[in-house]
Amino acid sequence: MTRLANRIAYGEALVELGRRDPKVVVLDADLAKATQTERFRQAFPERFFNAGIAEQNLMGLAAGMAATGLIPFVSTFAVFATMRGVEQFRNSIAYPNLNVKVVATHAGIENGPDGASHQSVEDLAIMRAIPNTTVIVPSDPITTKKAVEAVAQTYGPAYIRLGRAEMPFLYAEDFQFEIGRGAQLRDGYDLTIIAVGNMVEKALLAADELAKERIHARVIDLLTVKPLDEELILKAAQETKGIITVENHSILGGLGGAICELLSERYPARVLRVGLQDRFGGCGNPDLLHEELGLSVESIIAAAHRLLK
Repeated sequence: MTRLANRIAYGEALVELGRRDPKVVVLDADLAKATQTERFRQAFPERFFNAGIAEQNLMGLAAGMAATGLIPFVSTFAVFATMRGVEQFRNSIAYPNLNVKVVATHAGIENGPDGASHQSVEDLAIMRAIPNTTVIVPSDPITTKKAVEAVAQTYGPAYIRLGRAEMPFLYAEDFQFEIGRGAQLRDGYDLTIIAVGNMVEKALLAADELAKERIHARVIDLLTVKPLDEELILKAAQETKGIITVENHSILGGLGGAICELLSERYPARVLRVGLQDRFGGCGNPDLLHEELGLSVESIIAAAHRLLK
């Protein structure tokens, strides 16, 4: 199966946007090669700005540019965008509702060898709590490009969360991405697995294994964490025996938290959350870390057995 890192798809999408719209500018924090904004710098050097290792200034620069009518795309590692620069994002971008797009890479624990200091396991909880902010987590290169295009055409602050690893192509080129709409990738009536980002592939693999046990799992790629696709989630809760949420993030405040909040008010249902269990990541091979921290296919299968038991 062909695989490509979502951050590479992002870099390609930026260049396509830049060719069509001269108002698109790109800012980075000295990580252009890692975030793939280097592609935009090479194509449009006069519209690329490196703020250096100064994420607070990075957000302030983007706010100023947006106030003049430009469309800034801001990139760095997710942990730095949402921890180092979050006050400036909140007060200078989200509060005045400026048209800034933060596309953060190396989210979750995929940045394994750099350790917990460079791993972002709180960013969804932080960004979805900030008013006016759209939060999107693409699962493959196609949805990454579609998400970049969608936020470019939609006014307001946005946060797109990308991982580091190569991902399979889960969607066709003609997939109709829409902010606030998820996608059902598998049908099933026993339980529902709702995943985002790099965990969607694992959700599909888990569903394949469960099918061998005659357990029919519905699989939903939520794609947008804010706003939620409430109709799709409620339908799954009503039609299956429970929901498993799967995310490369803490179970506190992210995808699982958002779905529990919705269901507790609208349709109480059993939810099990697969993700980091209120702990930091660690230093090591990303695949081994996923196993150790409960972010594996086996963890999803075990959660399914607990749910149905």
